Amino acid sequence: MEKWYNDINMDEHIIISCRCRLARNIKKYPFSIMLKDEGAAAVIKEAAHSIKSERSPLSPYFEYIDVNNLTALEKQALVNKHIISPEFIKTNNKKGLLVKDDESCSIMLNEEDHIRIQTIFSGDNMEKAWDMADKIDNLIEESIEFAFDKDYGYLTSCPTNTGTGLRASYMVHIPLLEKTGQFRNIVQAIGKFGMTARGIYGEGTESMGSIYQISNQVTLGKTEQEIIKSLQGVTHQIIEQENKLREKMIQEKNYIVEDMIYRAYGILSNCRKISGKEAIKLLSDVRLGYMTGILKTRKPKHNIYSIIMNIQPGLLQFNYGKEISDDERDVLRARYIRDKFDYTDYSQ
Repeated sequence: MEKWYNDINMDEHIIISCRCRLARNIKKYPFSIMLKDEGAAAVIKEAAHSIKSERSPLSPYFEYIDVNNLTALEKQALVNKHIISPEFIKTNNKKGLLVKDDESCSIMLNEEDHIRIQTIFSGDNMEKAWDMADKIDNLIEESIEFAFDKDYGYLTSCPTNTGTGLRASYMVHIPLLEKTGQFRNIVQAIGKFGMTARGIYGEGTESMGSIYQISNQVTLGKTEQEIIKSLQGVTHQIIEQENKLREKMIQEKNYIVEDMIYRAYGILSNCRKISGKEAIKLLSDVRLGYMTGILKTRKPKHNIYSIIMNIQPGLLQFNYGKEISDDERDVLRARYIRDKFDYTDYSQ
C-alpha cells in the first residue's frame, strides 16, 4: 500500500500535507494522567476492539501495535513519520497504537487523552482528512461512550482541546516568508484568529527547512466545519503572501534565487558527509526550485519532504538497522541523499 508521504507531486505546491486530530476520552475511566495500569489496559482493549472487531469494516486495514514493546529506534521512527506524537513516547504507562496500512490514519491509545485519532493526507485534502477522522470517530462511538458535556462538548485532559476536540492543521513550506523575516509578523497576526504556527513535529518543536504547521488553537464554541473553514482561510492568505514574494524575487533578483537553488542541488547531489541541519536547509532551497519551475527535470527519486523525513536521526538509524555515531550518521545521510538525487528525467 502506497504511503501518503510518497506522493511525487508534493513538491509542486506550498501545502505539503493536511491533518485532522480528534481527542476523546472514555466516560467511565479517569483521564490518562490519573489512570492506573489496569485502567490503561482496559482502555486499550476496548478502543482497539472497536476498530479490530470482526464487525468493524475497517478491521482489515488497521494493524495493532503494543508501543511498550517497541525499541527506542522504532518509537523514534514512528515520530519521524508523524504516526505518533513526541509526547506519546515520553512516559512508560501502558500504550497502544492502531495504524492504517497506508499510514494515513493512526489512533494513539493512552496519550494525553485515552484516544487520539489522527488522519493525514498529502496536499490540500482537508475535507478528505476530516471525513476519515469523523467516520472513525463515529465507528468507535458505536461501542464506547465518550466523556461529553452538553454545554462544553467533548471533555479532554487539556482544557484547550475541550469542545470539538479537533485540531486541524496544514503543513506548509514557506521559504521566502521565513528568509525575509515576514513570517514572524504573520504568526502574531494569525493568533488573533485563533490560529498558531508550530514546528514540523507540532507543539514545542522547531521549524525545519522553512516548514511549519498552521493549526487552530480554539476548539470550544465552534463547529468542526467552522474550525476547518477558518484554518483554510488563514492558510490560503499565507500562501498568497508567499506567492507574491516569490514573483517579486524572481522578477528582481532571479540570478540570486537561481544561484541559491543550483548551489543547493550541486551540494546535495555530490556531498560525502552532511549534517541534518545543513541538509534540510539545502533541501528547502531545492524544493523552492521545483515550486518556481527553475528546476524542471532534475527531480529526485522521492519528493523532498519524504527525503527530509527519512534523514531524521530516528528513521535514518532505523532503516540502517542500528544506532550509529553522529559522524557515521552524517556519512550515511549524504549517501542516502546522493542516491535520491541520482539524475532522473521525468520529462521523457
